[in-house]
Amino acid sequence: MLPTVDEAMNELKCAEKLNPGPWVAHSMNVGLAARNIAEKLQGVNPEKAYILGLLHDIGRRVGIVSIPTHVFEGYKYCMEKGWNEAARICMTHSYIGMLDWFDYEPESLEEKEIKKFIMNCGEADDYDRLVQLCDSLATDYGFVILEKRFVDVIRRYGIMENYIKGWDLAFKIKEAFEARMGCSIYDVLPDIGRTTLLCPPSWKPPAK
Repeated sequence: MLPTVDEAMNELKCAEKLNPGPWVAHSMNVGLAARNIAEKLQGVNPEKAYILGLLHDIGRRVGIVSIPTHVFEGYKYCMEKGWNEAARICMTHSYIGMLDWFDYEPESLEEKEIKKFIMNCGEADDYDRLVQLCDSLATDYGFVILEKRFVDVIRRYGIMENYIKGWDLAFKIKEAFEARMGCSIYDVLPDIGRTTLLCPPSWKPPAK
């Protein structure tokens, strides 16, 4: 099950009051990118893609937290609402390598639960891949090419293990969708040429 678009937007507005930050505008742009790309993909529902994009980071409503924590918090919150499809995206969006990302035994409760979920959810579907890709195309100020987004993430967090593998997978997903769309991903993202050239200060989590 899924909420309506209006319900999803209201969830973001409520979450922004709990944890203000650029993640909210980023989430809105992930939703827009997912919808625009889905409109060119046979068998993918644009409204569903939009809602899933809007809610992929809803776990950040709890505050400035780690990747595993916001993933798991989003999953729990959506499941409490009965939104199992959105809950799945909360779990999969940060793990573009899916089970390949877990070639180790996690120590935290959150990562243990994420690994268990991904082990049981099977292959990534179009919606998993779409939101994983759009997460790398959308900033709070608009849309950018993948290379720009990757540099922005490194400036904020530094190089982490699996980054390069993740970039390669993102390009493969992009190319696979483009083959089905018959055009470039970038053709359907408004003002991407302008926003890619913008260089706002890199946002970093506030010091605790």
